[in-house]
Amino acid sequence: MPAPHATTITDQQWYDAELVWSYHQLGHEQRACDVAIGLGSHDLGVANAAVSFYEAGSFPLVVFSGGNSATTRARFPRGEAVHYREHALAHGVPPEAILVEPHASNTGQNITYSREVLAQNGIAPTTVMLISKPYMQRRAYATTRKLWPEIEVVCASEPMTLKDYVSAIGDPRLVVDMLIGDLQRIQVYPSEGFAIAQDVPAEVAAAYDRLVREGFTSRLLST
Repeated sequence: MPAPHATTITDQQWYDAELVWSYHQLGHEQRACDVAIGLGSHDLGVANAAVSFYEAGSFPLVVFSGGNSATTRARFPRGEAVHYREHALAHGVPPEAILVEPHASNTGQNITYSREVLAQNGIAPTTVMLISKPYMQRRAYATTRKLWPEIEVVCASEPMTLKDYVSAIGDPRLVVDMLIGDLQRIQVYPSEGFAIAQDVPAEVAAAYDRLVREGFTSRLLST
């Protein structure tokens, strides 16, 4: 078994990771929404996607949400949402099309605080495009449905394969760790009141169990 921080993974581990990656993505039909919420993260993928969807006319206004965390502070010292705004402005999104929520430190806060920012600006959307990392779609959706059940959610991300994402991050084992961490949260958070329940197909659950046994655990919650 490879060491937990080795950079290579086996063919079977790739197969299992692909199952989990596909499960995390909801395949929502992309359509125009009243607003978008861009969830803060450790890279600019969400900001890139927001720029593309704005240019395509998918929404007139985006809220970038996110403060800082241990994994993002070095790259985004002014906060995730602030850096996302700067990136979007540099790529042609006008300032009046962007709101910033600079305090959220988890997905629940992303949703709750963004909703408050919209209300403070007199905006009461009925549809929201939720822009996240590709492997975070399902958890973001489940969180939003719990905290903002009356809103209609369209999940969106940069269009990419698992191998594309691994190439962008540069560490396949870290990426699989993140996939596994999100799947654990999908299963645990409903009982804690953070999200609605999501069915996990047997083959996905089995892939999760195998990958956990093989050491892809750095992003798991302590139990």
